[in-house]
Amino acid sequence: MAVNQFSNSKLGDSNYDLIIVGGGMVGASLSLLLASRGIRKILIIESQSMDLSQSSLSSYSSSFDARSTALSWTSRNIYQSIGIWEQLEKNLSRIDQIHVSDRHHGGLTRMTASDEGIDALGYVVENAWLGSILIDKLKKSDVDVLSQTQVVKLTPLKNGVEIKVHDTSSSPDQIMNTISANLIVIADGAQSKTARKIGIQTTSTDYKQHAITANIRLQKGHSGIAYERFTDQGPMALLPLPDSAGEHRGALVWVVPQESSEDLMRLPDNSFLEKLQSRFGYRGGYFERVGTRSSYPLTLRLSNEQVRRNLIIMGNAAHSLHPVAGQGFNLSLRDANSLANTLEGAQRRGESIGSLDVLERYTKSQRIDQRNTVYFSDNLTKFFSGSSATVATIRNFGLLGFDLFPPLRHQVARFGMGLAASGARHERI
Repeated sequence: MAVNQFSNSKLGDSNYDLIIVGGGMVGASLSLLLASRGIRKILIIESQSMDLSQSSLSSYSSSFDARSTALSWTSRNIYQSIGIWEQLEKNLSRIDQIHVSDRHHGGLTRMTASDEGIDALGYVVENAWLGSILIDKLKKSDVDVLSQTQVVKLTPLKNGVEIKVHDTSSSPDQIMNTISANLIVIADGAQSKTARKIGIQTTSTDYKQHAITANIRLQKGHSGIAYERFTDQGPMALLPLPDSAGEHRGALVWVVPQESSEDLMRLPDNSFLEKLQSRFGYRGGYFERVGTRSSYPLTLRLSNEQVRRNLIIMGNAAHSLHPVAGQGFNLSLRDANSLANTLEGAQRRGESIGSLDVLERYTKSQRIDQRNTVYFSDNLTKFFSGSSATVATIRNFGLLGFDLFPPLRHQVARFGMGLAASGARHERI
């Protein structure tokens, strides 16, 4: 059965097994994982427009400025399990090698896919392409989608949760409807309004840094190399992107002190490129053009609660990480896969998927992975962001240690692939 997309005005009072608040990459991926495990009557509620009526794949065209996400080896396996990887890999770049260096201090290490015995260390995919494939898969599923809809209120019931929603695209009358479900998944982002409505608090650490992101035209092809460059002001990353209209591209993430961000964002393109080239060096070749720049503040944000009876917090609403290790979305996808496995088992045993015992089984299964990934990302940020000579020396020896001690480098590579954080050798798909 094709996906049932409908407007709020056509929705009567309905009951679902599971409702996902948030139809972004995490929410859409979770819905497909759940559907593949036999969970029925799933509804996605998304505040933005999600037009599932268009043939998104056939009309897809890459733009120079497309935003992108780095996918780990484990994320690839998860997407293979729901049958979208073959389509996804038609328009992505493999990371065959990660080149890590420290500006002005000589520390250097390389991690390669061949050393790890795998096809690629990771993959870089445009968000729009991944989104198009997820939507195309949703169109062929039994998942219902309610877009341009805001959650107004959540009320616990004896055996579920009742939510009131209104259509944000309608007239000021704002048609209100009531829906209930056995389990509500809140996955509407780091600034989750839905979580705040029910009093779920977060613990935050302000890194006092901003990330400047943009796509860069490169003079030469990237050859599947991702660069991580550590400086006294913060890390820089350049990830390989597919060519666009014959132009070689890299995805830049430049972490700077918050007081420097505004000045860099105001610079003309040529001046910005000069500063970027000076800070980054020439290991990636010459930078010829910069696309549209964006800047956002960096904060480690962790939800103080992830589960209540009949309710669970996921994605950036549960944990929003520093981008230095590229693990935020990959951790969320592993969470989604683990939840799908847990709910599949509960349903097979005749348990309620919204029971606290079942949901705590999920949090227990992901506790080590989440803790280790947060710890790894947070401490990598602190270790590689200091400007003192002492910190630079320690950083330099750290990189040399990675290079001279292969088991240590192997362990770091496994973190990047999403294999080490949980302590497991292989992710169960």
